Amino acid sequence: MYLPKAFQVFDLRLLGDFIESHSFATLVSVVDGLPFATHLPLLFDRTQSPQGALLGHIARANPQWRAFDGLQQALAIFQGPHAYVSPSWYARSPAVPTWNYTAVHVYGAPRIIEDAQAFSDLLDRLIAFYEAGMPKPWPGILPADFRANMMKGIVGFVMPVKRIEGKFKISQNRSRDDQRRVVEHLETSADPVARALAELSRRHLGIGEPMG
Repeated sequence: MYLPKAFQVFDLRLLGDFIESHSFATLVSVVDGLPFATHLPLLFDRTQSPQGALLGHIARANPQWRAFDGLQQALAIFQGPHAYVSPSWYARSPAVPTWNYTAVHVYGAPRIIEDAQAFSDLLDRLIAFYEAGMPKPWPGILPADFRANMMKGIVGFVMPVKRIEGKFKISQNRSRDDQRRVVEHLETSADPVARALAELSRRHLGIGEPMG
């Protein structure tokens, strides 16, 4: 992606945390010579390959998985909080509107998980990850024949991370005063996504909490 130096994020731990917090991704590859995208949750495994791996499953009826041969490249896009920024928030004019946003792009070559036990283990890991925050986590216990029948309708895959790019466009190209003003306006927004961006911006830019 277009990645000006001011907005680059290199910290792999931070990028991994971002992926885990915003794990519903857009997976893009080429099908029949054209771009093809699937929206799906992906699990980030930091222990696989030098930069980790993404794991997930896709509907068997979805043609995208047929190109998952471990050679053809794909792109997983993770979108974080974002918001409109009004020029009226800045200390000086003239200025123009913009959009602040956060995203991580992961590149790799997906391959199918052929081993039945490894595929079953992946499903258990996905369930455990997403049930962890529930008041009463579902244990994932199903009748064996029902589970086996459901698994026939999906395909598991792993995508070792070949390259990862992080972009936090959060007013780094503005003055410190403008950065603070943008954060404070976002904090008053009725939109929870904008408020989440304000919180991330405070933390990443090192802007202290307001006094009083």
